[in-house]
Amino acid sequence: MDQYTAPTSFFDCDHPDIRAFAEQHTSAGMSAKEKAIALYHAVRDGIRYNPYRFGLEAEIFRASHCLQQGESFCIPKAVLLGALARCCGIPSRLGLADVRNHLASPELLKWMGTDVFAMHGYTELYLGDKWVKATPAFNHSLCEKMNLLPLEFDGESDSIFHAFSADGKQHMEYIRDYGTFADVPLSLIREVTEKTYPHLNLQFAAGRSLEKEV
Repeated sequence: MDQYTAPTSFFDCDHPDIRAFAEQHTSAGMSAKEKAIALYHAVRDGIRYNPYRFGLEAEIFRASHCLQQGESFCIPKAVLLGALARCCGIPSRLGLADVRNHLASPELLKWMGTDVFAMHGYTELYLGDKWVKATPAFNHSLCEKMNLLPLEFDGESDSIFHAFSADGKQHMEYIRDYGTFADVPLSLIREVTEKTYPHLNLQFAAGRSLEKEV
């Protein structure tokens, strides 16, 4: 389990800001499961989801950078949760999958050019002698705005995107699983992104990004 508890350049659980945030939201008397649940909600709702923060620079995927920015997209939020867990001695790893978002806004679909969210990131935490999935991407207020059911996490069952929205409309469909990683596979993320969103690569190469509200 050493590789899932050690600090890395992305899972920088030894960063003072990461340690301070973990200490703020947990206490010594909590069990590992209780700490994981508290950290999940702290990341889900404390770091706002914003897909327009997407980019391919290494710094963007670092847990401490995500925390300092206060908003990001799914992969950095998953890495942040993982780093916080490691800070508390809970093994963590990053999971990646392609998902089809049936409820994406017209503006987001236009920007992405597809309803496929490639390289969606989630966290796996080792709790109770098993790996459990946690998806801290969509903050509670965003879910209310989009009429989605906020994802909960109980430390025992997998918490992944709902297939349907609160009013029964088809929402998120998992279409490809890339597996799990002890650290951020930046080369793989860049490779898949370049194939899925070639028009965005030109934007990033020109130094432009849409840092705006979702």
